[in-house]
Amino acid sequence: MDLNLRDKVAIVTGGSKGIGFETALLLAKEGADVAICGRDITKLQEASAIIKETTGRDVYYASKDVSIKRDCEEFVGETAEHFGGVDILINNAGQSSAHSFELVNEEMWRADLDLKLFAAIFCSNAAIPYMKERGGGAILNVTATIAKTAPASSLPTSVSRAAGMTLTNAMSKDLAKYNIRVNTVCIGLIRSEQIERKWKKDYGHLSWEEFSKLTSHKIPLGRIGETDEAANVISFLVSDAASYVTGTSVNIDGGKGEAL
Repeated sequence: MDLNLRDKVAIVTGGSKGIGFETALLLAKEGADVAICGRDITKLQEASAIIKETTGRDVYYASKDVSIKRDCEEFVGETAEHFGGVDILINNAGQSSAHSFELVNEEMWRADLDLKLFAAIFCSNAAIPYMKERGGGAILNVTATIAKTAPASSLPTSVSRAAGMTLTNAMSKDLAKYNIRVNTVCIGLIRSEQIERKWKKDYGHLSWEEFSKLTSHKIPLGRIGETDEAANVISFLVSDAASYVTGTSVNIDGGKGEAL
């Protein structure tokens, strides 16, 4: 299927590793010009080099802290200046922060909401005017399945991700008149640095494949997902192939989630 992404301009926050990197790489393979940001300039340089070498597409990258409004505005503006506009925004920046309610202090609450909720708000506000100029666009907010059914000791992440889902729904209604689609993907167990650390620390005697297939994960499809599998779904949702899809959430969790 042709996703019709050639020469589209796509921003991916948290694009130097994990799902963000795989998504940026796939979008570039489909012909898009991509801009990635993160805090670690070395990882951004490495990710940019891989994308350029693999796809031959231009990549813009910058070290930014998207929990800061000014950094969001600067990055979106710099991307638009470099490529001539913005068509796609993928709000992917985030990290897991899961504790019981009584252990979460005010600083932790604010830091998590700044990184996962306000970053999406700030980046979207900055990108929307450029999308209007293009006659439309697509925004994808990466959230998590725990936003739908929060387990114990999942704070503050479950709350900030749930807020991201509601943000997605409301934005999709407000922005539809501009032909700007807004969707979210809810991530379950997908291979990441955090999961790999747990594997090596607690299950070092197992291969990754063996660890991935442990029944204790309780994943109906029988294994932990790979980052490129998430990237496939994200790339579809921001492409013209999903031109009539907005205001929805898609679980990428191997069937583990208890809510649609």
